[in-house]
Amino acid sequence: MLESFLSYVVWDPNQAVFSGFERLRWYSLLFAMGFIISQQFMVYFFRKEGQDEALVDKLTIYMVLATIIGARLGHVLFYEPEKYLSNPIDILKVWEGGLASHGAAIVILFALWVYSRRTPGQSYLWVVDRIVIVTAMTGALIRVGNLMNSEIGGKDTGTDSGFVFARDAEEILETLKVPFESIEAYKPSDRANELQGNGIVPVNFELRINKGNFSKEDLSSILERDIKYALTQFRSSKEYLAEPVESPLNFEIKEEPTGYLVTVKTFGRTKYPTQIYEALSYFVIFLILLSLWVKYKSRLPEGLLLGLFLISVFGMRFVWEFLKEVQVDFEQSMQFNMGQLLSIPLVIIGIILVGRALKNGIKPEKS
Repeated sequence: MLESFLSYVVWDPNQAVFSGFERLRWYSLLFAMGFIISQQFMVYFFRKEGQDEALVDKLTIYMVLATIIGARLGHVLFYEPEKYLSNPIDILKVWEGGLASHGAAIVILFALWVYSRRTPGQSYLWVVDRIVIVTAMTGALIRVGNLMNSEIGGKDTGTDSGFVFARDAEEILETLKVPFESIEAYKPSDRANELQGNGIVPVNFELRINKGNFSKEDLSSILERDIKYALTQFRSSKEYLAEPVESPLNFEIKEEPTGYLVTVKTFGRTKYPTQIYEALSYFVIFLILLSLWVKYKSRLPEGLLLGLFLISVFGMRFVWEFLKEVQVDFEQSMQFNMGQLLSIPLVIIGIILVGRALKNGIKPEKS
């Protein structure tokens, strides 16, 4: 049981929630769910503390716009400024990926300041203290979305435990001029004797191919050349797989009435599933912040929840970054990557806020 738990996972989920309907993706669904659930929590917070619930709709608009704009601009300015500033129209192509949580955090804090200035009866820190509770929960959902996209993963574990991210390799194979019906990566049960304890683990790709005009011999020749190239020459293939370059492709072809079943036997690299680590961290932080609010509500000194959020979220982010692959090439030569450097000032601000709040102390109960 323990050995099975510690063993590796071949991870290749369909990014679409429903097979055959590609427009609804897990990432988009979880992103949207984060805001929908957050809105209901905020309605509850406002109701319990005697605030106008109708203001939550206005607050949600500020949050959605600030998150999207801030996360996008954060990635553009912190990670790839030369690429985007030389072609600014690409900044609008959010669907191509490239979001940074630090940018979202900065713009959200500014947007909430604007909101509080335009909303009498709600101080800036009062609003932010409630927002950070649901932000932690939304962050957990977004990291699960990253996992479903097989993105923002970790470094090699160097052991036979971890995740082998096979989705990129499947997408590369789908571009080959072969009439695939399906491509599926999986962990083979009959290759355990090939494990060496070094993080290079057996992975099989099952390819179902329409017979068409292919003879078995012609197909074998094409697969030997094209699949070998796809599994060894692309950047993502080198990052996630470990197909030996010098040896012939190891595969078997089984002829069926309407097509061929091809089993490609290769190897993958086990990675830290940092998306899961971050998601669990953020969810625990959400529960802690929520518990503090439930116990004290308006008696909490202003800025305490914000400070705890900044310390815990970006403190954990700093830690998990040691296990994550760098997002852009220039980070390779850095002792601390961009995510860590941007986390440091936010943690410091959090410490200042917590110190200030603790100095003020918990407000006495109203008699």
